[in-house]
Amino acid sequence: MSATSADAPPPPAPPAAARPAAPPRSSRRGVELSLTVAAVLVSVYGYAEVGLATRGAVPGDAAGYGAGLALLAVLAHLAVRARAPYADPLLLPIAVLLNGFGLVLIYRLDLETSLGPRAAPTQLVWSTLGITLFVLVVLALDDHRVLARYSYVGVTGALALMAAPIFFPAVNGAKIWIRFAGFSIQPGEFAKVLLAVFFAAYLSANRAALAYTGRQVFGLRRLQLPTGRVLGPVLAIWLLSVGLLVLERDLGTSLLFFGLFVVMLYVATGRTGWVAVGLLLSAAGAVAVGSLEPHVHGRVEDWLHPFASIAAGLGPSQLAQSLFAFGNGAVLGTGLGQGHPELIGFATKSDFILATAGEELGLAGLCALLALYALLVARGTRAGLCLRDPFGRLLAVGLATILALQVFVITGGVTDLIPLTGMAMPFLAQGGSSVVTNWIIVALLIRVSDSARRPAPEPPEDAP
Repeated sequence: MSATSADAPPPPAPPAAARPAAPPRSSRRGVELSLTVAAVLVSVYGYAEVGLATRGAVPGDAAGYGAGLALLAVLAHLAVRARAPYADPLLLPIAVLLNGFGLVLIYRLDLETSLGPRAAPTQLVWSTLGITLFVLVVLALDDHRVLARYSYVGVTGALALMAAPIFFPAVNGAKIWIRFAGFSIQPGEFAKVLLAVFFAAYLSANRAALAYTGRQVFGLRRLQLPTGRVLGPVLAIWLLSVGLLVLERDLGTSLLFFGLFVVMLYVATGRTGWVAVGLLLSAAGAVAVGSLEPHVHGRVEDWLHPFASIAAGLGPSQLAQSLFAFGNGAVLGTGLGQGHPELIGFATKSDFILATAGEELGLAGLCALLALYALLVARGTRAGLCLRDPFGRLLAVGLATILALQVFVITGGVTDLIPLTGMAMPFLAQGGSSVVTNWIIVALLIRVSDSARRPAPEPPEDAP
């Protein structure tokens, strides 16, 4: 008698080749392309709005500007699609939008003849170079971990770049520029990326010794200092880089390097004591430099008493005019092209460009800009934290920290939250070295995020 269905044995499992495969993870490149196109359209709209507000007509080269920016953005997108298909889809559109809006602001300031020669055409050339280097980095760098092999070569180049301006004349009281044949570059901008690579490589290789060896300070486990053999090399290089910047009176970049070092050391070791030590040392250094250096002491006095020049009958200072600009912008702003940036005068296109954005876009527009920066930093940091290799994690966090500290220092300076220090707002302010370096940072974050988001390879099929 045949067996019933209840007594029948279960059917054999299908072979591995017949099993349904897990759906592949979406690369989100379509989302990136859509957002990039939207970023270009917003930038072109802002360019047209400036022309309508100031001259009553759309600029004649608006179509050419839009086509050029769109071409560069699409080339960058194609490079990401080809070589980093799983990269974060928000990084490139945010960079395109910030860079495009920075060109709009500089073009708007160029219309004020009292603010110096035109800078938008030159900034567009530098932006083109930056996006070109972005494409080259994405195409040429197969694995971000390759950078760790050249960390000592990179840090040697970084120190050489920072020392080079010492041999050139000072500009506005600081020796941070190299000027020749009508061109000028700021080597410290490129050096910060090389230092981030070195810190990431060294700290990832010595993270165990930094976290679990050494002597405790005052018997506190969280203030355990590593041995000099471990901490000495990286601390010496950091002190040498900061010392060079102090000699050049580039204290804004010195503050950035100090913050970068402390944050990466904390991420590598997980010890909050490093944050406390960093804050104490930075406070002590700020007090010492603010008391001994006349240029910095003047910045501190302006911070403490921004309206002192008005009370003395000398008229408002740049910082006071910046605060007036923010107040005049109120919540919704005066509108693009309808503010009074000429009242701020010197450095409107660089240090104080955020004041123009605050006046003409208002608090709402300013919050939107800062939200874009916050999202760029957050997505870069998230990419690093999702990686398993310590070098990539530290590199992504370090690069995101560079952007975050720059935004904080500049925003705090022009709003009188902290003393003003000379530094370029990422992508927004005039400065070729800055915009090129920021595009390289975004390219490295793209590469890291691709490694972090790439699905794990499928296990081999079972042998028959």
